Amino acid sequence: MMRRPAKHSFSIRGHRTSISLEPEFWDALAEIAKVRAISLAALVAEIDIARTGDAGLSTAVRLYVLGYYRERARAATTEP
Repeated sequence: MMRRPAKHSFSIRGHRTSISLEPEFWDALAEIAKVRAISLAALVAEIDIARTGDAGLSTAVRLYVLGYYRERARAATTEP
């Protein structure tokens, strides 16, 4: 069953912003932040700084999460 996106607000570089993500993406983002030992806000700020083009922040976060787990899967399949 698909759950509805949830909105969370952050302060990034001195301005307030909010993003809407599905709960599964929030869970994955929190897991990544925990593994990296940084706050969720710090991780979102990093993603915001790194994004290019016209993609919105919510899209950039989803793509970051996807890329993170794709890289982990790729690394797991190439380990001896």
